[in-house]
Amino acid sequence: MIRHLLLSLLLTVTACAHGQSAPATPAAPDTAGGPAYDAELTTYPYPYEVRFHPVEAQGLKLRMAYMDVTPAKPNGTTVVLLHGKNFAGGHWEDTIRALSERGFRVVVPDQIGFGKSSKPERFQFTFQALATHTRELLDTLRVERAVVVGHSMGGMLATRLALMFPERFSGLVLVNPIGLEDWKRVVPYRTIDAWYQNELKSTPESVREYMRVSYFGGQWKPEYDKLVQMQAGWLRGPDRERISWVSSLTYDMVFTQPVVHEFPDVRVPTLLIIGQRDRTALGRAWAPESVRDSLGDYPALGRKAAAAIPGARLVELPGVGHVPQVEDFDRYLEALLQFLPMQSETR
Repeated sequence: MIRHLLLSLLLTVTACAHGQSAPATPAAPDTAGGPAYDAELTTYPYPYEVRFHPVEAQGLKLRMAYMDVTPAKPNGTTVVLLHGKNFAGGHWEDTIRALSERGFRVVVPDQIGFGKSSKPERFQFTFQALATHTRELLDTLRVERAVVVGHSMGGMLATRLALMFPERFSGLVLVNPIGLEDWKRVVPYRTIDAWYQNELKSTPESVREYMRVSYFGGQWKPEYDKLVQMQAGWLRGPDRERISWVSSLTYDMVFTQPVVHEFPDVRVPTLLIIGQRDRTALGRAWAPESVRDSLGDYPALGRKAAAAIPGARLVELPGVGHVPQVEDFDRYLEALLQFLPMQSETR
């Protein structure tokens, strides 16, 4: 890609001028270990039909991928599922099926920069912008009111949606959301260029190892492999530098745009589902040793968040990590279903 060739050349010249070593080059693609995917996951299968919503933003014409699953016997309630940073709409497959079987209409967007949606390289990512795109999608689909469920980074976005458009949501569910603490207060800032250099070093093997350690407490089961497939395919594919750059832009968004300080302003009925083994914390690797071990304490963070959000309910899942909807689907679903009927009554 011309843009990244120019960027790499500029960084190399700048580094040499300051007496620094040249930046890392991309790790060699693993072309033999599995499928390779382009930026918009053209050949990556999703569990339900994917459609595209046009988005015009920042002078660009973009596409927002989404699934809109209509149940055989509608109960009148729509649930919107928002993916995390290292995930996409397709990873909600089991939740979509379970909710649809129970009469819920389920809308599952891929945010701009993620999944099958457009990957703009010259783009300012903000949670406010992503929330606006999501609301516009719901307008197009004529969804006037819904329950929004956000996992990981999707929890930050779901919170922003509830803050910006409270009249549109009868319920807010946060599933091991990140951003329950403000990392930038204790972790040194890392530039987008630094994130990019780090992303270029990723391999399918390193992605799997990160998920094994960070998401599942060092454990791994065959059913977790589906979480690696998308990112591993991008790393084998033709657009790996583009994906790395966009990922770096969204890391900066997550790090610099906390929602935790606005929890007291949430006026939407809220449920937190918190796997207690989770220790996810952005920037832990370069945080000062004095605070490193205290970051990502989800048992404490979940209780603090529940206390801050007016009237919030908290369901703690012992022995579960960052991805309850995969690691312990039955307990996660039970908590979700107990919350949804109450919101259906107020739709």
